[in-house]
Amino acid sequence: MPLTFDMSREKLDSYMGTNPRPADFDDYWTAGLAELDALDPKVEIEPADFQTAFAECSHLWFTGTGGARVHAKLLRPRNASEPHPGVVHFHGYSGRSADWSDLLGHVALGFTVAALDCRGQGGLSEDVGGVTGWTLRGHIVRGLGGDPEKLYYRHVFLDTALLARIVMGMDDVDESRVGATGGSQGGGLTLACAALEPRIKRAAPVYPFLTDYRRVWDLDLAKDAYAELQEWFRRFDPLHEREDEIFTTLGYIDVQHLAPRIQADVLMGVGLGDTVCPPSTQFAAYNKITSAKALRIYPDYKHEGLPGHGDTIFTYLSGL
Repeated sequence: MPLTFDMSREKLDSYMGTNPRPADFDDYWTAGLAELDALDPKVEIEPADFQTAFAECSHLWFTGTGGARVHAKLLRPRNASEPHPGVVHFHGYSGRSADWSDLLGHVALGFTVAALDCRGQGGLSEDVGGVTGWTLRGHIVRGLGGDPEKLYYRHVFLDTALLARIVMGMDDVDESRVGATGGSQGGGLTLACAALEPRIKRAAPVYPFLTDYRRVWDLDLAKDAYAELQEWFRRFDPLHEREDEIFTTLGYIDVQHLAPRIQADVLMGVGLGDTVCPPSTQFAAYNKITSAKALRIYPDYKHEGLPGHGDTIFTYLSGL
């Protein structure tokens, strides 16, 4: 499929992003991680109704930034006799963690698996809010225009790192053999998790969301998952007098700017026909990763299932 709406394949390989990076970006995330260090996560684990002969399935609860109680599904192998690998899963925008049965594959290999519910989306995690203005919809723009520390995705990015820490801290998990994966929003969160928790060993994002917002805008693709960008300007800055300021603020939660922190090996899947998360925005993040990395490119696919890629990810993470 010709790239009629984005860059040529050759330009994608060298594209380094459009959205501005705030001058104090590193300080912002250093402070966020310090806040995480000071938290008592108050972890609680409760048996789930769903169980299998080889997997112990539980509800995992922890307290994240802002005091929110955050939920994840936790699946542990019943007969693991030594420290074993782990995988953390992240779901798509507005969704929830995968069904228990969909998470069993790596547990059957002797892995611990944890799947996050993002705050205020389709799962059980609490969204404590605490901002003025926009709360009707729109997690990308939650907190936009105010204190950057109240941006919704700041909290969710830190939730991903905290969940990884909790899994790594389990007595039967080898903290040096933990991976992360997810698609769309889950792909962006996979990159954020690997950036904020550098012990992540392997990361397998698929068409990551939450990257290079300004490029989305310039392509006139602030629709679908990114529609709230246009809605925010229509409601709060119709003359675009604050446009540069707003995109700079979004830069705090732009995973392309976190990507250079990643130390994990990365395997990323991209569909070149993706008009939901445009290829150039995904390459903006990928091209900033300095660790070992590889791409699987589907020229004729959009923001949809990529044939065989789930099996590839399963095999890739099985090598932890």
